[in-house]
This record gives sequence, structure tokens and C-alpha cells, in this order.
Amino acid sequence: MAQRVLQFGTSRFLQAHVDLFVHQARQSGQDIGPITIVKTTASGPRSGRIDAFNNAKGFPVRLRGVDKGRLVDEVINVESVTAALDANGQWQKLVKMFIDEMELVVSNVGDDGYSISADDKMQLPAVEIVPQSFPAKLLMLLLSRFENGGAPLLILPCELVSNNGCVLRKHLTDLSESWNLGLAFRHWLSNSVTICDTLVDRIVSESIEPVGAIAEPYGLWAIRCEPNFIPPFQHPCVVYTEDLEPFSRLKLHILNLGHTYLAEIWKAEKRAENETVREILLDLNIKNRLMNLYQEEVIPGFSAHGMLELAKAYVATTMQRFENPFLNHHLRDIAINHQQKIERRVSDFMLWINTHDSTFKFERLRALADRK
Repeated sequence: MAQRVLQFGTSRFLQAHVDLFVHQARQSGQDIGPITIVKTTASGPRSGRIDAFNNAKGFPVRLRGVDKGRLVDEVINVESVTAALDANGQWQKLVKMFIDEMELVVSNVGDDGYSISADDKMQLPAVEIVPQSFPAKLLMLLLSRFENGGAPLLILPCELVSNNGCVLRKHLTDLSESWNLGLAFRHWLSNSVTICDTLVDRIVSESIEPVGAIAEPYGLWAIRCEPNFIPPFQHPCVVYTEDLEPFSRLKLHILNLGHTYLAEIWKAEKRAENETVREILLDLNIKNRLMNLYQEEVIPGFSAHGMLELAKAYVATTMQRFENPFLNHHLRDIAINHQQKIERRVSDFMLWINTHDSTFKFERLRALADRK
């Protein structure tokens, strides 16, 4: 029997990542899916996506770019999503599906998606009340599942949060204690609900309305294997590993760090409002500044951790992704929450290196980290 998937989040990223991977796995004959999508937020600009996802014809994901020297421009009609619900308007239907059908949960609920409202923290809501925050919604669903037989469940969060599985589990555990859900439930949550840390990596630059996305060919979903973990499906872009740190460090301190470095230049030089990553790198002076940063400060830092060849290869791949001739990845979007990104991507990198080797000097990165 196919492994049914419940997906919290309607984002274009999930459409071009999890939804696409599951579609391709299904096309290869694997028993994974279909996917039911859940919109967790209140009504807003994404409300129309629910009707569109319920269209059985699927939705387009267009992959555009260069992959291993080959030009890629293809449209894939993703058919893995067969239903969509609004949690706030269809709660009871969602509860029943969660109890009876689902074996795998994925989520991508945004940067603030793990925040728990004060009302949700106070006490267990009445059965007819829909919790406000995602962790509280998920915990209510888990409680209903426990009370109706407690079938095991796998949860693979995709939020851009370090150790996202551990963080989500702590929120659920703390909230279950606040709600006084009892030892039996907490034992089931600990032993029958597997929550893995994962790392996602794909640039999804544009939406296709009403649903669909434009993305680069490169994609990665790295999943840390928990004890007794059974991979739900196989895909060339999905990696099951015992150690996520190498994947995380490469993405955070090369790809993301490079984005933030370019965003700082864009802000400081007051460049064009609609400038993209590709366009700013057409300025050879800026491209050379970025390459010098990689070669003189970033790659040597990775070398101190025995990751020289991995870092060199990832820099080459990153530059190919940055210069993708098709994607319009706007610097104004990258510059959102700029200072927080500097701390995670730049300051944390220097700390990681200096903890291992205090002799490293980071002239460019230090100047960026110290800029307010």
C-alpha cells in the first residue's frame, strides 16, 4: 500500500522540491504518495491555491539552467498532489485523514512557522477549536492519532532551521507538558513518531500562477537517519546520511554566504531595485570580489576542517547556479532579514573556523560581520 503523505505548506519551494521528487518517484514505480497539502495560515493571498491543488490535472514545475554542462529547460507536470485542505476551515476532515491515512508528514511553514502563540501555550484547546500555530496544530493531530490507535508516523520538516527535526520535537514535547498530556502520550511521541533533521537546497525563483514554480536543475534533500529509520523512497536528489553537518556547512557558508555578500554590495552601492544575482555578477569587478572571498577566506576555512575538495567543488557548482541564465533571483528578496543572515552565514562561519584554528584572519568577512 502506498505511503500517504501530508504536507504542511503550499509554497512554491515545496512544489519544486518535495512534490516534484515524490512525483518522479511515483513515476518510477515506487509506492510513495499521493500528497495531501494543508494550508495552515489564515486566509490570504495563497487561499486560491487550495482550489488549484485540487485540480487533478497537476501543476507545472519548470527546471531551467545548466546541469553538468548541459542546458536544461523542461516542464514537468507534477501529479503527486491529489488533494488540498485549509486547516482552519476543514479541521475535522484533516483530523480524520491524519488518523486514518497518513504515514509521512512533511512541512515548510516559513521562518516563523515554529513560533507558538501565547493562547496555544496556555492549555489544551477544546476539540472543536483549531490551534493558531503550526506546532500546536500538529500536536493536536498527533494526540488524535494516539487516542485512535497510535500508528507510527514519520515527520520530515523542511524549514530552514538548523537541526529542524530536533527543534520541532522540542516544541512538541514542551507543549505536550504544558497541556498535561500525560506520560503515555509522551512515551508514544518519543518512541513511535520519528522526526528527522533535514536540509533542503534548491533555488526556486518564481511562482507560476495559480500553482507551479520555476526552479534550477540542482536539488538536494539531505535527511539524517534516526534509529530504526526506513527511507520512504529513493530519488537522485535525496540523500540519507548519518551526518548532516557537511551538507549544512557547505550550503550555509558558501551558497548562502555568497548570497549575503552580494546582497551587502547591492545595499551598500544602492544598485537597481530589481537587480538579480545573475545580473550583479555581470559586473566583473563584483564577480572577482566574490571569487577572491571564496578563494582567500572561505575555501581555506573549510580546508581547516578537512573539507578542501568538497568546498572547491561546491564553489564551482554555486557559481554555476548563481549565473543561471534563466532564473531571476532578486537581491531584494535575499536582503530580507539581512542582519540575521549575516550572523548565521558569516559570523557563525568565522566562529566555526576560529574554534578549530584561532590563527585564521578574515578581513572581508570580518568587515561584513562588523557592519551594522
